[in-house]
Amino acid sequence: MKFSASRILIVCTFFILLGCKKSDQIESSKVSNAYNSIEYATSLALYKNDGYTLVKIINPWPNASEHLTYILKEKQAIIPDSLQKYPSVAVPLQSIVVTSTTIIPFLEMLGVENKLTGFPHTDYISSPKTRALIDAGKIKELGQNEQLNMEQLIDLEPELIVTFSMDDHNPMIKNLEKSGLKTLIQADWMEQSPLGKAEWIKLYGILLGKEVEAKKQFDKIVKNYKDAVALTANNTNSKNVLYGSMYQDQWFVAKGNSWAAQFIKDAKASYLWSDVDGTGSLSLSFEAVLEKAKTANFWIATGSFKDLKALNDANPHYSQFDAFKNKQVFSLDSKVGATGGAIYYEIAPSRPDLVLKDYIKIFHPELLPNYTFTFAQKLK
Repeated sequence: MKFSASRILIVCTFFILLGCKKSDQIESSKVSNAYNSIEYATSLALYKNDGYTLVKIINPWPNASEHLTYILKEKQAIIPDSLQKYPSVAVPLQSIVVTSTTIIPFLEMLGVENKLTGFPHTDYISSPKTRALIDAGKIKELGQNEQLNMEQLIDLEPELIVTFSMDDHNPMIKNLEKSGLKTLIQADWMEQSPLGKAEWIKLYGILLGKEVEAKKQFDKIVKNYKDAVALTANNTNSKNVLYGSMYQDQWFVAKGNSWAAQFIKDAKASYLWSDVDGTGSLSLSFEAVLEKAKTANFWIATGSFKDLKALNDANPHYSQFDAFKNKQVFSLDSKVGATGGAIYYEIAPSRPDLVLKDYIKIFHPELLPNYTFTFAQKLK
């Protein structure tokens, strides 16, 4: 039987396409069957494969229409053709730039803070260990978050810049990539679960070759958190809690599914706005808050107030709350580092176990008689 050249071409093309299709199916199957090692975080997924990890950043910013995908590639790893379209990062990294203080504790917990080469507005960092590296000139000042010093970054040549974005129109990130710098957009700030925020340490474990240590650290935090919750098992949440303070002419109270509300719930207290659905803040007038929270047992005040006088000076009407009159006002963000950075906002996301113990100490001091506050201060 004779075959024309055109027929041979058609037959060959058919088998080539069939082979490609089968190969793509196998590659997709391998990825889809990979185990996601994330348990609590909702904005992060890690799929471990042979020689590489597929990272998905889910809801990288509010109302995001799509996920972000990255490939963390180990040496000699072969990346399937179906994944070649995604940005890849060679791991483990030897140098990294981050733009959020919440990542600093992760680096220190993994013992790799010396791989941090730059940070925007270094005064925000409070940790003595990382501040020592800044003072020694090993971590460079990179300007402001929204306008990083491009010349400095190009000179540093970090292997990766981990940053965040408020939406999908971020010219700074595009300019970094045009300059040949690799970026990864993280979204730990989108998490509302206390343990979900802390679980982001697993990403930095893979990035920096400390995957086993990251899991150990996180497992320890989970155990500590669950042990703290267990302390309150026999308590009722009968104590009412007011949260927040005035900003200009509005009081922004955390909604019922927010990070702060979850801590109050787990510490067995009754948050007065727990029935408000959502994860953001609810804007209310002072009168509306006073009407609902005048008799609250406790007040967790936001802002860097050092004492009740400072609180009263900010707004004399605060003295109308029973919690103020009874001196049951606490602040979690009053403690600052050597250069003015808020210790709570730096460390709390990575150590929810310590935050929860602070809340339990506030609401049920008899359960932790020998515990000293990590973040909280009672305003006197």
